[in-house]
Amino acid sequence: MFEWRFSLEVDMNSKRILVTGAAGFLGSHLCDSLLKEGNHVVGVDNLCTGDEANLAHLAHESRFEFVQQDICEPFEVGTVDYVFNFASPASPVDYARLGVETLLVGSAGTLNTLEIARRNNAGYLHASTSECYGDPAVHPQIETYWGNVNPIGPRAVYDEAKRFSEAAVMAYHRYYGVDTHLVRIFNTYGPRLQINDGRVISNLMTQALWGEPLTIYGDGMQTRSFCYVSDLIGGILALAESKEHLPVNIGNPEEWTILDCAREVLNVTGLDNKIIFKPLPQDDPTRRRPDIGKARTILGWTPKINLRQGLELSLGYFQACMDKQLAGKA
Repeated sequence: MFEWRFSLEVDMNSKRILVTGAAGFLGSHLCDSLLKEGNHVVGVDNLCTGDEANLAHLAHESRFEFVQQDICEPFEVGTVDYVFNFASPASPVDYARLGVETLLVGSAGTLNTLEIARRNNAGYLHASTSECYGDPAVHPQIETYWGNVNPIGPRAVYDEAKRFSEAAVMAYHRYYGVDTHLVRIFNTYGPRLQINDGRVISNLMTQALWGEPLTIYGDGMQTRSFCYVSDLIGGILALAESKEHLPVNIGNPEEWTILDCAREVLNVTGLDNKIIFKPLPQDDPTRRRPDIGKARTILGWTPKINLRQGLELSLGYFQACMDKQLAGKA
């Protein structure tokens, strides 16, 4: 467990920044980037889905503090200049297991972090999701599209939690003048992605490396757009510094069928596993691709890493995870 750490050296140009969900996949990468920019970061996570191993490399970083805390309960971390709210179960496996907790963190948790931003006159960025679009009737998805979401289906605990969060963020901006930002995150992958979280890339990479058949749900013709984590974090940091308060899509607009993605995983790993097909889960989106025209225009942001390059950059991480599991079984 990390303890509070305070820097003895004060950089008057640096900011003290709160990151919730700091031990998660995206939260931990965000902490790294903020620290690299010279900021002091307070990472908060209740570790229900986060992993302390994602922050282990920061154990001796004097500008990083970690607090194990459930943000659904009111909490204080002292004065902060900015709040990044990334706390939420985000994978199908996690929010299926923690449905009520997902609803709570998207409601009470979001409101608690917004209150911290309001009291501190701090900037605020909320990690929303492409799931706000549901199974979209508009393609590619543009920010002005209101979505096609089943509010009582099995994915609703995540989808509707994020949609409520967006409403709360806009309310705090309109009624209290909080400098808020909303990023709608599309499928993202890279090192620190949980290997058993049910997401497309983690599923396919781990099955390939275990020598198992690659599982495709439905006929594999449903599409996704995959963004490498460093590209995503770059877009988020650009949005945080902007004057845009309405939602902005951040993702890679290169659209892949799930079947072609599986074949690309096999190409990168150099393996020839079989591909098997299983029934499509309820409410699984048939198409997903961001329109990033707004991000290009307002932020000057576009992703740089294509799927082949990103999978190659991720391969060593997944191989290390497999080796660790094998060592544990020995």
